[in-house]
Amino acid sequence: MPLSDHLLLGLLALLLEAACGYPDLLFRIIRHPVVWIGALISLLERSLNHTAWSFFWRRAGGVLALLVLLVVCGGIGFAISQILRALPYGILLEAALACSLLAQQSLGRHVAAVALGLETGGLAAGREAVSQIVGRDPQSLDQAGVARAAIESLAENFSDGVVAPFFWLLLGGLPGILLYKAINTADSMIGHKSPRYLAFGWAAARIDDLVNLPASRLSALLLSLVAPGRLVAAWRVIWRDAPRHRSPNAGWPEAAMAQALGLRLAGPRRYAGEIVADAWMGDGRPEAGAADIRAALRLYRQCLLLLWSGLAVAWGLSLAL
Repeated sequence: MPLSDHLLLGLLALLLEAACGYPDLLFRIIRHPVVWIGALISLLERSLNHTAWSFFWRRAGGVLALLVLLVVCGGIGFAISQILRALPYGILLEAALACSLLAQQSLGRHVAAVALGLETGGLAAGREAVSQIVGRDPQSLDQAGVARAAIESLAENFSDGVVAPFFWLLLGGLPGILLYKAINTADSMIGHKSPRYLAFGWAAARIDDLVNLPASRLSALLLSLVAPGRLVAAWRVIWRDAPRHRSPNAGWPEAAMAQALGLRLAGPRRYAGEIVADAWMGDGRPEAGAADIRAALRLYRQCLLLLWSGLAVAWGLSLAL
């Protein structure tokens, strides 16, 4: 597929998802591709992750499960894309399928719900709303903790829910974005350090770190470009703080968002009753509220506009060359 078609496919998918999201009616009828991917992962996990096996064989089972998952998802994506590209205007249909694997609209909606909860229902409503998007214990969060959790989720999911799938769509078309979502879903389901998944989920967690690496840096760049202030100063903070995060990728957009808003993000957090002593991102204030969530959402929308416009310019240039 020519470069101009790759760029057009990415642009169409972004604009379609921003305009339509994933319709609730469609979800009720056929569910969502990630649900189907999750069902396959669950089947593979039940078949290949047995507690009676040794650590080595459980890790080998996880590698095999991931390979099967990628072959199935990549094969389906390739077959569908080849069929669609043979049709007149098939790129529109490919973009319509690919846009279901982006999360621009749903991410903004869920984060905005936290701000609305804090504004209209106070701390209890904010905790309830933030519990839908983060894994930490919401009852341990005060208002500042709820706001920071929402902003951190926005930053991290901007990277792995928008920029990363878009990046792999741009490189590999429909098969590329399907492979990415398969890896990302596997990591979210089995890439944990619990006794059950420490061995079996090892391959999924390591590959997820790898495939998210380009997008995390690109997300930080986009956030720093739309943020007020000096770009060089922002990147000094990002370079300093991002490598200190327990995740090799999440620290980049979180540090960029923290610097853009004048906040400190991340830091010690409670998950399932245990404190995770993570490093702070940024030099700003730890206090945050609904207004800061709204400011983060404005930055998020500006990043999307920058991404769309940059892609449109690149597509136009590709046609002219």
